[in-house]
Amino acid sequence: MHSNIDFQQLVNAVGDAIVVCDTNGAITFWNPAAVRMFGFAEQEALGQSLDLIIPERQRQRHWDGYHKTMQTGKTRYGNDVLRVPALHKDGRTLSIAFTVAMLFSADKTVTAIIAIIRDETARFSEERSLRKRLAELEAK
Repeated sequence: MHSNIDFQQLVNAVGDAIVVCDTNGAITFWNPAAVRMFGFAEQEALGQSLDLIIPERQRQRHWDGYHKTMQTGKTRYGNDVLRVPALHKDGRTLSIAFTVAMLFSADKTVTAIIAIIRDETARFSEERSLRKRLAELEAK
């Protein structure tokens, strides 16, 4: 059965950030939730490197994994959630969780990667506070 889903409306309505990058890591799609989450307007993000939102100390590891994924067309983060720090436009660090999906051409060549991203900064902070409190109680 064919559905009449308006996919542009769908990606604009979801609460999670949807970021699409080409094989070189340049941002080609940046939905309204990405604007809200990271603080960069769509026009500021499009065409930019993902370094826009990756903390400097994470970049080498990120790019090593990114290039390997582009070469192999495989990722283990299609189902497994990856949790990493990210940067907001104002310089503060966010804690994000995301999964990725690969896009392919008709000849099975990788054309892009999609990240579906959730901001877990508040939850991460709350968990850290609870762990600290638990450690304090256990120490007594």
